[in-house]
Amino acid sequence: MSIVLSTLKEADHENRVALSPAVVSRMVKDGYQVLVEKSSGEAAYFSDQAYTDAGAKVVDRDTAISDANVIAVIDRPDDATLAKLKSGQVLIGLLSSLIDPDKMEQLAKQKVTALSFELLPRTISRAQSMDVLSSQASVAGYKAALVAADDFTRYMPMMITAAGTAKPAKVLVLGTGVAGLQAIGTAKRLGAEVSGYDVRPASKGEVESLGAKFLTSSVSAAGAGGYARQLSAEEQQKQQEELAGFIKQNDIIITTAQVPGRKPPLLVPETSVKEASAGTIFVDLAASDLGGNVAGSKPSEIITTDNGARIIGAQDMASQLPTAASEMYAKNVQTVIKSIVKDDALNIDTDDDVLSELVATHDGEIISDRLRKALNLPVKPKADESTDTKEDSSDDTKDQSDKKEGA
Repeated sequence: MSIVLSTLKEADHENRVALSPAVVSRMVKDGYQVLVEKSSGEAAYFSDQAYTDAGAKVVDRDTAISDANVIAVIDRPDDATLAKLKSGQVLIGLLSSLIDPDKMEQLAKQKVTALSFELLPRTISRAQSMDVLSSQASVAGYKAALVAADDFTRYMPMMITAAGTAKPAKVLVLGTGVAGLQAIGTAKRLGAEVSGYDVRPASKGEVESLGAKFLTSSVSAAGAGGYARQLSAEEQQKQQEELAGFIKQNDIIITTAQVPGRKPPLLVPETSVKEASAGTIFVDLAASDLGGNVAGSKPSEIITTDNGARIIGAQDMASQLPTAASEMYAKNVQTVIKSIVKDDALNIDTDDDVLSELVATHDGEIISDRLRKALNLPVKPKADESTDTKEDSSDDTKDQSDKKEGA
């Protein structure tokens, strides 16, 4: 059996594409047939000819859907496209499975295998090369610093001129995960005076290695696997009060705290926005329909407040650097496909420690424990557990899932 892999053209607001010509070339050499919907890569500056030269066949949308075993996308396709998927097909992408779990239930009924990158267990080392959230966060953090510099009305670095000396901009990055560290490094290279804030004290070394000052809270949110856990309402209030003092001292604030499938934590309350000096720039990477890190931020909008601060709802930063972002995304997709294809045939091992979470649906069932929890379904016992211990093991697994979700 020869695996047919396809990719679809994304919605108009999305400039990325799930497969790059470079990855297509490698997949073709490995024996895959690749179909690319016409004009899929145009917004990322990958021409149809580039895909053809790489060995792909450029086709219409219906053919890319109907003739493929595996379909790679950036965002979950529209309902009309989902309805065309057939039993046994595999859909890979950022499927918003925890935000719209009912869509996953529908795919399960269609017996479509759905792999949702939001569900990837990121603390498992071999999953890192599949980690779309990290690769795209790196792009977003870099672009966020550039967007802030472009919108800022003063110099980023210290400038010594005949007319006098301009002080460097003060940049505060809230959250020092992948996006935050990339924003810190980029702002530092632009010559700004940079601070990084995180509720995980363990982040100190990473921040300082980039030449930035590390700030933290008296509230520790260190969680499992090095990720931050979700704060209680009381902890969040105390954190915001401490943050307010830091925010006042800075010209640019970049916020990066996101929790897949959940409302982003509010890091910059309305009082801090109102107290900001005129010309202050807030770049909110978490801005979405669920909310954002900055009070008043709206996805893909720039808002000027009454006091002259600017709030940039920067949910689409990766899409604004589409060539690099698509190249990285495609490599993540390639790694996932290699993990589900054995001997030229699809082999979805739902007992595998990575696939057991990454796979949202398979063979008519909801697989991921996190997704099952979102749908109020019981967590499935592991395959190697005996019947006698299934009930107790299921409870233990649920406890672990709860802890992981809060990380």
